[in-house]
Amino acid sequence: MQRLSAESVTLGYDQRVIAKDLSVEIPDRSFTVIVGPNACGKSTLLRALSRMLKPSEGQVLLDGQAIHSLPAKKVARTLGLLPQSSIAPDGITVGDLVARGRYPHQGLLRQWSPEDERIVQESMAATGVGELGERYVDELSGGQRQRVWIAMALAQQTPLLLLDEPTTFLDIQHQIEVLDLCAQLHEEQGRTLVAVLHDLNQAARYASHLIAMRDGEVVAEGTPSSVVTAELVERVFGVRCQVIPDPQTGTPLVVPAAPRRAALVG
Repeated sequence: MQRLSAESVTLGYDQRVIAKDLSVEIPDRSFTVIVGPNACGKSTLLRALSRMLKPSEGQVLLDGQAIHSLPAKKVARTLGLLPQSSIAPDGITVGDLVARGRYPHQGLLRQWSPEDERIVQESMAATGVGELGERYVDELSGGQRQRVWIAMALAQQTPLLLLDEPTTFLDIQHQIEVLDLCAQLHEEQGRTLVAVLHDLNQAARYASHLIAMRDGEVVAEGTPSSVVTAELVERVFGVRCQVIPDPQTGTPLVVPAAPRRAALVG
């Protein structure tokens, strides 16, 4: 049994159904990336896996138990989440926000400790916000804020980490830095990561397990080399392409077909 899975779940908002009878298993110690076109249910699935959205049918299981039956603090010690849109309280500093990632580990018999402080500082350094500790979060750029939220998720130190579009607002340099950090957490620390990404080539480069969705259904899943084919890209995204080996990593690289242009009239 995998630590995190969804069994025959129906997901939606109010009366609008996004996915019906959807089942997925997240391989333990994998870097799983969910891809698909806009509004296909990627983020909805991630919200369900993180306990933020309760299925109207079926259930999400965490360590063999229905996730909604578990105490919130116990879930937060096992599973961390970086949501798509995060709003910080007014007047909070970067250091204080990142420190909130340690809340699930506090209790009556365990208050703030030197270990908590060390983990917060290491999380900020890993995401490149170590020098912003005294700055107010609402003063930062979109990219800086995104890295602060990632630092808070890292400070939570959970074996499972879910990230909904973690590269949003980031330029290409910081996108690569964040994804390299995710790969490090997966490879060196053995954490299980689940991320929603829009960039199929980044997903293919970094994922160990890929889930492709369309219209609320899983169309294909497996290793990037088995999932990312020209046929699947056209079926899922409606894009004609050629798939070649990435010259840097050997992973699949999607090259969209050149547009058909009418011949120029002389």
